[in-house]
Amino acid sequence: MIFHASMPANDPKHVAQVLAELWGGFAAPFSPFPGAWMAVAGDDRGSIIEVYPSDQVITPGGDQEDSVSYGAGTFKRPQYSAFHMAMATKLGAAEVVAIGEREGWRAVHCTRGNDFFHVIELWIENSTMLEFLTPEMQAEYLAFATPENFKALAAAAAS
Repeated sequence: MIFHASMPANDPKHVAQVLAELWGGFAAPFSPFPGAWMAVAGDDRGSIIEVYPSDQVITPGGDQEDSVSYGAGTFKRPQYSAFHMAMATKLGAAEVVAIGEREGWRAVHCTRGNDFFHVIELWIENSTMLEFLTPEMQAEYLAFATPENFKALAAAAAS
């Protein structure tokens, strides 16, 4: 289970506010890192997404130190990456797409696999892809995402 994740953004406060809206939670400053914000789901798992300024990176600390964020102003991230995340929302598909349209961010309905399940790709700041699953899409995903199905997919990929 994933409890929290982090992602870069050009406008961390705004991105955290939109993510919190999609979750039905709230946004707040994330104090360990300057300029960082967090979207808090308000669920029973403590789910949050930390949103860091896009010119910061996380580096390892010392033997007993926490990780630290460095690089402000010294680094420009690429527009796209291999990172993505699928998340639940209580909103309907039209509401998620409307939020994307309001923000000027790409938002499209997609089918994954051989009609395994559906998602709405929401491209945060038109750079980082997050998949949002409405309650109906969550049911599809959970019906598909079984160990047996993943083992069958792995076996098919290996052959």
